[in-house]
Amino acid sequence: QVQLVESGGGLVQAWGSLRLSCAASGQIFSNYAMGWFRQAPGKEREFVATISRSGANTYYANSVKGRFTISRDNAKNTVYLQMNNLKPEDTAVYYCAGRLTTLAGIHYYTSADFTSWGQGTQVTVSS
Repeated sequence: QVQLVESGGGLVQAWGSLRLSCAASGQIFSNYAMGWFRQAPGKEREFVATISRSGANTYYANSVKGRFTISRDNAKNTVYLQMNNLKPEDTAVYYCAGRLTTLAGIHYYTSADFTSWGQGTQVTVSS
C-alpha cells in the first residue's frame, strides 16, 4: 500500500483559501487514483474530490464544486486540494486516500473504494 501524509491544514477566516498537500511514498504514485474526503465532528466521512491516475480527469462533490480544485504532480508524488471561498461548513478533518488501479478515468467515489489513507489534517473555518 502507498503511505500518505497530509499537510497544509489550519485556521482560516470565511472566504479565505488553503491548499492541502498529500505526499505519497512506498509505491508507484501514478498507479493510484487519489481522492480527498472530510469528516466533521459527529458526521460521517464524506467524499470531496477525486482525480484519475494521470490527472486528466477530476470529479467533485456538489458542495465544493467551483470552490475546490484537486490536482496532482506525479513527478513529486503529491496530490493537492486547493480550497477557495471557504465556508464555516467546510470545517472538518481532511483525509487523502489512494486506490491502486489499472483504469484510466474516474471510477472511485466512496470511502469503501479507497484502500490507503492518510492520518488527516484539520481545517477550521471561522465565521
